[in-house]
Amino acid sequence: MQVDWRGVFPAATTQFAPDLSIDIGETQRVQDALVRDGVHGLVIMGTVGENNSLEPDEKRTVLKAAVEAVGKRVPVIAGVSEFDTNRAIAFARDAETLGADGLMLLPAMVYVPAEAELVAHFKAVAKETALPIMLYNNPPAYRVSVGIEAIKQLADVENIVCLKESAPDTRRFTDLYNAIGDKIMLFAGLDDVALEGLILGARGWVSGLTNAFPKESLALYDAIIAGDMKTALAIYRWFMPLLHLDAEHDLVQSIKLAEQIMDRGSERVRPPRYPLTGARRAEVTAMVEQAAATRPKLKAAA
Repeated sequence: MQVDWRGVFPAATTQFAPDLSIDIGETQRVQDALVRDGVHGLVIMGTVGENNSLEPDEKRTVLKAAVEAVGKRVPVIAGVSEFDTNRAIAFARDAETLGADGLMLLPAMVYVPAEAELVAHFKAVAKETALPIMLYNNPPAYRVSVGIEAIKQLADVENIVCLKESAPDTRRFTDLYNAIGDKIMLFAGLDDVALEGLILGARGWVSGLTNAFPKESLALYDAIIAGDMKTALAIYRWFMPLLHLDAEHDLVQSIKLAEQIMDRGSERVRPPRYPLTGARRAEVTAMVEQAAATRPKLKAAA
């Protein structure tokens, strides 16, 4: 399967009304704004999209609305984050019917599988859809590490085309390339190792803070691709205090607060998450305001 995913794919937020029902209009507005800003794709209902806070019918409603809002301008990749393999298969089938361009497939939630079980889960879902699949490795968040040996067993599955790598150890990018070459494209999955991942061979970056600062995220990617490391490092160093938020346990609340401060969305989240309060809220607010006040001067698009 030939899929040319590359660039900056924000993990878009799901927007909620004051009663915490899904605000489809605002969710579509956020998605459309990111596409108009120039992102290369959208990941919806990932961690930042609060997948596991959504009911099954809500997930399908959000996906249908995203496909409508984006209108094939960029790929829409839907998160598949379910408690068991059968539910993951059911959602993958429905996502294909609803018009998703790809899937971001997570290990089954809660249960920590043995390697054979993990591989079987991924293969079973892949078998039941024609959509291209991005696997998601995020051991700090989900307690499951998709190891090199597991990736080797999955590299020849036709529609497993990409791995979103969110382990904080950047040596993984080189180890993965040495193990499987170009059989599976790599994407950086943690904001605060994005530059390192892209330099080491990642084709793209699934980003959280792009929701608040899309132009700078795109400029960082463009500078790296152009080999302009002076510009890339200047943007990355400016951005880094915020990028670290993507690796914290309260990343969703922090990213949505940043989004709200930058007038791009609401900070509302569903329980068990709650909006930031007290010292943490003040800390994140100050970081976002400082970043907004010191934004780097970006080169005009050619």
